[in-house]
Amino acid sequence: MTRTIVESKTKTAIIGFDQPFCVIGERINPTGRKKLAAELELGDFSTVEADAIAQVAAGATVLDVNSGAVFTNKMAEDPRYADNNFVEPPLMKELIERVQAIVDVPLCIDSSVPGALEAGLEACEGRPLLNSVTGEEERLELVLPLVKKYNVPVVAISNDDTGISEDPEVRFAVAKKIVERAADFGIPAHDIVVDPLVMPIGAMATAGLQVFTLVRRLRDELGVNTTCGASNISFGLPNRHGINNAFLPMAMEAGMTSAIMNPIALPVTQKVIAEKKAEVAAAGLELPADMDDETFVTLFGLGSMKARAGKEMEAIRAANFLMDQDPSGGQWIQFNRPTGGAAAGGGSRSGRAGGRRRRA
Repeated sequence: MTRTIVESKTKTAIIGFDQPFCVIGERINPTGRKKLAAELELGDFSTVEADAIAQVAAGATVLDVNSGAVFTNKMAEDPRYADNNFVEPPLMKELIERVQAIVDVPLCIDSSVPGALEAGLEACEGRPLLNSVTGEEERLELVLPLVKKYNVPVVAISNDDTGISEDPEVRFAVAKKIVERAADFGIPAHDIVVDPLVMPIGAMATAGLQVFTLVRRLRDELGVNTTCGASNISFGLPNRHGINNAFLPMAMEAGMTSAIMNPIALPVTQKVIAEKKAEVAAAGLELPADMDDETFVTLFGLGSMKARAGKEMEAIRAANFLMDQDPSGGQWIQFNRPTGGAAAGGGSRSGRAGGRRRRA
């Protein structure tokens, strides 16, 4: 049975067909998050630390750490900051050290810059997952030696020098090529986690069916574990959580063993609360004077003002139980305790996200 082992200093996460689904938290990523990128440019890692704690508390078993920041102000002062090869290696090292200092879970080192990948590998305790290699020849020659040198597993993305194909047969062939090239370096198939590339179903009606078919083939023919950017499936659509919640259990049933995703339901903002209160007042409803905002958002089904496990995590926990990957139902019961799913994750070094617990 294929098992991919990733480790922190003291904890092990196993990605495998006979294991509970592995959630790789995606939020430590400045790409598309201007506020986070601006904080990092100023040397402020408070959001990184908060996101690390919240994701582990929500149930992430591995945290993805991406160093793809653009330092606009520094770039204007020093042209070297326009080069990711200059920016990312020291930033990745700092990110890894900050995250490891506050949570004890395995990490996924995520960058397109080989120097940043190696900086992360040097800073990382345990056995991280490397994200990523593609079928492009140059990328294979740069990344696979690092995978072999540090004896770590790697995410293999199913695109090559021709780009991302809409043909699932081509994407399977690219994955097979990467597995075979990895074998040439002495890297076993159980250390390859293939990303078959999830297309948006809003743009391609067969996107879901393609992924399920691909995942089955990758499991049955290549014997590899798989992952994906889970939210890609719902890109551009309304009620994305509804699509994601259906997609993840279906992908799990097809054989997908992990996903890079956001495990957190983000807190309700004051703007949303104010808009809802105005709507309530306009309807002539009078609220108790002593009602606090958390009670208000709960009463009106808006969610919570606290970060907590998202609906996608609920779907994954339920699917684990139904697929006998949570045979005692312990994780499902823990997830649904009144304290909420977010409090059930544990894993913080400092204890701020709740006490540690043993994995089932």
